[in-house]
Amino acid sequence: MRIATALLAMSFAGSSLATLPPPTEQAKAQAALTAARTAWMDKVAQYKLCLAIDTTAARYRDRLAAAAKAAPPSMSTPPCVDPGPYVPPIAATQPPLEAAGAHSPPATAVAPPSTNSTAAELTGGPKK
Repeated sequence: MRIATALLAMSFAGSSLATLPPPTEQAKAQAALTAARTAWMDKVAQYKLCLAIDTTAARYRDRLAAAAKAAPPSMSTPPCVDPGPYVPPIAATQPPLEAAGAHSPPATAVAPPSTNSTAAELTGGPKK
């Protein structure tokens, strides 16, 4: 029984020492986007909590006023700040559209963008 336990422990020890390959640029960019989205969701959660606290405090004061009881002095708190809609950050690895060549060339087109001609026919090279 001890031998079986030792063999089982040794088999798991080898897998625990294995390392993962370094993340790719795409994986790093995806992780950055996920982190930004998570940070925004945290801000939204804090905003909703702030609104809930303000609503609860207002209801408490209203109930005390309806019961003709004196309310304790209110505490000064910072106002609730709405984080706004989620705007993903521009990935540092993604070039802007102008640098990627996604726009039209500056020269005026003299032919359709696609033809049935071969490269040799277009350059005036030997014909088959």
